[in-house]
Amino acid sequence: MTVDFSAEFPQDPDTLYLNHAAVAPWPARSRDAVIRFAEENASTGARHYPQWLVTEQRLREQLASLIHAASADDIALLKNTSEGLSVVAGGLPWQSGDRVLISNQEFPSNRIPWQALAAKGVTVTEVSLDGPDPEASLIAAMDDSVRLLAISAVQYGTGLKLDMARLGAACRARNILFCVDAIQVIGALPVDVQAWQADFVVADGHKWMLGPEGLALFWCRPELRPSLTLHQYGWHMIEHAGDYSRHDWQPAHSARRFECGSPNLLCAHALSASLSLLLEVGMNQVGELLQSRVQRLQDGLLARGMLLLSPQQPDRRAGIVTFRSPQQDSDHLFQRLRDAGVVCAPRGGGIRFSPHFYTQDQVIDRALALL
Repeated sequence: MTVDFSAEFPQDPDTLYLNHAAVAPWPARSRDAVIRFAEENASTGARHYPQWLVTEQRLREQLASLIHAASADDIALLKNTSEGLSVVAGGLPWQSGDRVLISNQEFPSNRIPWQALAAKGVTVTEVSLDGPDPEASLIAAMDDSVRLLAISAVQYGTGLKLDMARLGAACRARNILFCVDAIQVIGALPVDVQAWQADFVVADGHKWMLGPEGLALFWCRPELRPSLTLHQYGWHMIEHAGDYSRHDWQPAHSARRFECGSPNLLCAHALSASLSLLLEVGMNQVGELLQSRVQRLQDGLLARGMLLLSPQQPDRRAGIVTFRSPQQDSDHLFQRLRDAGVVCAPRGGGIRFSPHFYTQDQVIDRALALL
């Protein structure tokens, strides 16, 4: 399907948006979905609540399709990535002496929940990804004490993309659980959680999925769902959620068991609309378009004498390009770019640009010209 990107993203001409690795702009269809939801709520309240739940179910199906999950029943809708990772960290039956492997480049969301297990005798080992074969470094650290590998599919600072299938196979062969923070890849590139052999996958919707803050995907391998001890309970997470007078309750068999209370239907409407755009374009096409934008950025930065801190190999990158200037302080340069309307971020020891598949060439070229 042909999509008019300029109509979907009618952005301020004085804003050069290169910050999708932080918080993305909504497509027009998502803005319109929120407006319709708000107007309906204001005029008729919850009269059409059953139809709202149809949208929520559609969102689960869209997310399942996006990550190649076997069923929409495997999708839980949580508040954010941190909550999803905390469900895993707080739900597994840990033993003193267990180790969790993470990398030396993780965002705090994928570090703090594991460090918080110290009172249970669990230790966290940070493995450097700085060598030529980061997967080999992680695999070399997998001894008998390692219970779980918690890793970001794409590192937020450098943009390094790891080989998830290789890591998943190594974990499965050693009976190590594999937990993936996929916030920097879902919506940017095609994802297949089954090919990864992942056990848990978590991602917020407000970055590459082009949705609002406040709603995240949580996927758990179905056979592992019962092994996670629940710490949040409520009317929504039980098998017979609509039977309010029933006392012989049990957790839902589906991933809904991780959703303790009322759903965030406002965000569900927005994120469903955003995902409809990605699925219309097709994730293969989204990935190809994004890679062309990244290549244009990298070529332009190198032509201007910038030092790339992100990998240049296509198989090692997603949508993040981090760089620094050999002549200018990065903080000073970032401030100048921001004052000129470039929306980016100081990350990974430099400045992080992160376009998306729809980013216009002129946005990239104008940002480069400012350097």
